[in-house]
Amino acid sequence: MELYNYFRSSASYRVRIALELKGLDWTYLPVHLVKNEQLQPPYADIAPARLVPMLRDGDVLLPQSLAIIEYLDETHPEPPLLPRSPAERARVRSLAFDIACEIHPLNNLRVLRYLVHEMEVSAEKKDAWYRHWVETGLGAVERQLAGHPSTGVYCHGDTPTLADCVLVPQVFNAQRFDTGLAHVPTVMRVFEACMQHPAFIAAQPSNCPDAA
Repeated sequence: MELYNYFRSSASYRVRIALELKGLDWTYLPVHLVKNEQLQPPYADIAPARLVPMLRDGDVLLPQSLAIIEYLDETHPEPPLLPRSPAERARVRSLAFDIACEIHPLNNLRVLRYLVHEMEVSAEKKDAWYRHWVETGLGAVERQLAGHPSTGVYCHGDTPTLADCVLVPQVFNAQRFDTGLAHVPTVMRVFEACMQHPAFIAAQPSNCPDAA
């Protein structure tokens, strides 16, 4: 099993966490986004969207982090990253989608680059854009977590799920950009719990071979 990824990509980070939670053997294949390696062969030849991550598992070549994580959960069911109950699975997916679909698309590298290079937005305004959407989006996640009977040590219960795989990279990157996080205490409590877990520690960017 091989994972094409970039150490600072939050989407790649999600999959690394899932792989570590599953205890799977896998090979790290770096694709340097800042150097535009995703746009060049040989990676561009196998990645139609020119994005990371990409998982290769035998004859399976699969993009999109959430699809990869669900594939891993179906092919390696233990420990499960989605609950058994349909309602509980829907809650976990809802939390994950709130981050992956509502927050992340507005602040990933190619969007920030477009703001600076094509829209001629200053670095200060670019960072303000980033902080606004992350703070707003995490506020919505906080409202889902705070006081909900299913919120436990982690986003859902007392074992990590898909939602935690997606939450941690977003908060990690938010801290890099000095984003305000005082308004999301439940989010931060869950984040801190995750960062004590060996799988989350192993997957973090500073432990990646291409970290710089």
